[in-house]
Amino acid sequence: MANQGDKVLTIEEEQTLLRPIDEHVSAIQAKIDELRRDGTDRVVKLQGDIDATKRDRILSKEEREQAISGYKSELDAAKAVEASHKAEVAGLVSEAEGYLKEHYAKEYLEPVRQSCAQERVLAKDRYQANLKALEDEHRANLSGLTDRAEVKDENYVYKNRRFDAKVVFEKEMQQIKDREHAAFSYEYHLIDLLRMSKFTFAQRQAQKWENYKYTFDRRQFLLKNGLYIVILLVFVFLCAITPVVKGTQLLTYQNILNILQQASPRMFLALGVAGLILLTGTDLSIGRMMGMGMTAATIIMHQGINTGSVFGHVFDFTGMPLVGRIVLALVVCVALCTLFTSIAGFFTARFKMHPFISTMANMLIIFGLVTYATKGVSFGSIDPAIPNMVIPKVNGFPTIILWAVAAIIIVWFIWNKTTFGKNLYAVGGNPEAAAVSGISVFKVTLLAFVMAGILYGFGDWLECMRMVGSGSAAYGQGWDMDAIAACVVGGVSFTGGIGKISGVTVGVLIFTALTYSLTILGIDTNLQFVFSGVIILTAVTLDCLKYVQKK
Repeated sequence: MANQGDKVLTIEEEQTLLRPIDEHVSAIQAKIDELRRDGTDRVVKLQGDIDATKRDRILSKEEREQAISGYKSELDAAKAVEASHKAEVAGLVSEAEGYLKEHYAKEYLEPVRQSCAQERVLAKDRYQANLKALEDEHRANLSGLTDRAEVKDENYVYKNRRFDAKVVFEKEMQQIKDREHAAFSYEYHLIDLLRMSKFTFAQRQAQKWENYKYTFDRRQFLLKNGLYIVILLVFVFLCAITPVVKGTQLLTYQNILNILQQASPRMFLALGVAGLILLTGTDLSIGRMMGMGMTAATIIMHQGINTGSVFGHVFDFTGMPLVGRIVLALVVCVALCTLFTSIAGFFTARFKMHPFISTMANMLIIFGLVTYATKGVSFGSIDPAIPNMVIPKVNGFPTIILWAVAAIIIVWFIWNKTTFGKNLYAVGGNPEAAAVSGISVFKVTLLAFVMAGILYGFGDWLECMRMVGSGSAAYGQGWDMDAIAACVVGGVSFTGGIGKISGVTVGVLIFTALTYSLTILGIDTNLQFVFSGVIILTAVTLDCLKYVQKK
């Protein structure tokens, strides 16, 4: 055949290779179509007729029931025909797939791939030769020029010609890529007709992998996953040096449980602020709400009479049953956090105030009130029986992790399966368009802040039991930045309307694991803040690059 020496196939030669395969499978397909005509095809048509009749409001109830009854009688007959042909159809499908497995790749797909590989080599050679010719011509032109303006013009023309050559080369490479992908996809087009789109698991996975390779873009991949790759490499490095520096392994079962246990209360905070970031907002008061909630929960669940006072009053809840104190602590935490987030949400939604301002005001007010009321003292530990009732360890497994898992599932459901969740994405993506479509931006914004407050309250309550109390106004410093950073690292975009619960979960686990690892290595807490800041800056930069590229 032509071009056989360099293994580049023409379109006609490709069609020649494909023709016998196509004709063989088409012949089998014709037999299958004939067997399906009065069976499967008839079943599909009748089911469609029944559905259409059920939706038809022109017919009376009696007419509708009579028509459906007639269709069902025909449907039963068609199903009987389908069942009688089922084994024969399955045999023909198996025969066709066996033929494709034996012949398609060997006789068609592999020759096309080899041809495409050779075409890429030739395209690169042509591109390099074109660049060399342009460079030689450019140097020759420059040698005869003395005027600076003419030199500048020649450089500009040369740059544009190089760019045009690159565009032509990239177009050629894309055409080769499309040709190879089309050759792969045609086999599954034939299988699609044979199976009526009911692919096997292996066939679905093969198509997904091929489509991923076909659409893969290195720049987009690095923009999306570059930070994860760097953090993973850092974590691997920490795992490698910990045995050398500290004489202990970092990646042990117990350490993993410790990381998950520490991440559990933080998960509630990150899930709460993620909804606000989805609306292009934020919350700077998370850390202070943590201090307020920890203080309130410790006072209520304190072991014995409180040693400290609130506005000069010493509280004593020892007369209440433990269960009552646990529930009261949860209610108070949720109520306090929801109250303050609602205030910030109201000012943000009603007066279009940026959440940075409204939540910063909350941060100052909460810290000032709690510090003034408690004189900044710590309230000691809670009753040791309480953590064993709510978050016991079962065979060494901390059940506080299950609370976090439940929160992830619930918030995922709200974001993805409720009207509020869909409205949240809509308002975050374009509030003006959402308002025009009938969505109440005020209501969605306020509810997002309320949901954040509820999640903060639960997180405070669980953290109090995890730490067995010791609540104070200063507790939670820096937690706001950790929660926000976890969301950003997890892909929740500050541009609004972009983010997934899975990303938030991964972000929290990444930050908690890194903090835990650095603590084991004895890295100063202040340097850990520097590390967190660098990660936040990098994550937001990558997010901005993706946004600018879309624009």
